[in-house]
Amino acid sequence: MPYKIYRAGGHILIEDGEQLYVSPQNDWDVFINRDDLHAQISRELPGLSPAANPDWSSLQAPIGTQEVWAAGVTYLRSKNARMEESKESGGADFYDKVYEAERPEIFFKSVASRVIPSNGYVRIRKDSNWNVPEPELTLVVTSSGTIVGYTIGNDMSSRSIEGENPLYLPQAKVYDGSAAIGPCVLVTPEPPSMQTTIAMRILRNGQLAFEGATTTGQMKRRYTELVEFLYRELGFPAGAYLMTGTCVVPDADFTLMSGDVIRITIEGIGELVNTVA
Repeated sequence: MPYKIYRAGGHILIEDGEQLYVSPQNDWDVFINRDDLHAQISRELPGLSPAANPDWSSLQAPIGTQEVWAAGVTYLRSKNARMEESKESGGADFYDKVYEAERPEIFFKSVASRVIPSNGYVRIRKDSNWNVPEPELTLVVTSSGTIVGYTIGNDMSSRSIEGENPLYLPQAKVYDGSAAIGPCVLVTPEPPSMQTTIAMRILRNGQLAFEGATTTGQMKRRYTELVEFLYRELGFPAGAYLMTGTCVVPDADFTLMSGDVIRITIEGIGELVNTVA
């Protein structure tokens, strides 16, 4: 049985598909950093109390002190989009090469304190004129490198900055309001099916401005492969979160505007909703 784990009202809430329970553990880092997390929850659940009137208005991002990292060019569509944005700078070939290379592209995305929860406000850079959200299945990994959960990530990106020069990637990807995660962590003994649907809708003034979907089966790399490269020479005492790349990319004539509502859905996990500030 899969479980969904939320942070709300100062508590860790566990949903088993029928009932919501309150965990006696309030320290997210301790709770999530267990290699046998699913088995532990299964053992603990019978002794937990049902959650009475949870305060969903105080929903937090399901993260403690973990860093958020991201993998790039893991889907063919992403490779093509990034080659297009970088062709004038002469950097297009880099994305073609990394897509085929043994070593994946992995980059730092956010510290936990900058992560935006579902229903929170994400941002676009003032010095960029081409900005998009990127919907990504995000791995929840323990300090030992074990994948114990899955959540939804929004990797906000400034394509005009990255397109100027691939070396500007950190500025295009890392800034206040550039990472959102939520609404929960799916804890399951088996990875989500490779036919899991990832969908994104962007609403502007209440009207549909963009819609796209894919499946995780379009990903070139394995989840464990990405984690192995991230953990090769880095230690994460409380674990880490790893966004696995996107295949849903708006066309080149689309850019986000203030007030846009981004709705990212991943089958089996839920929906991450953010508004552009």
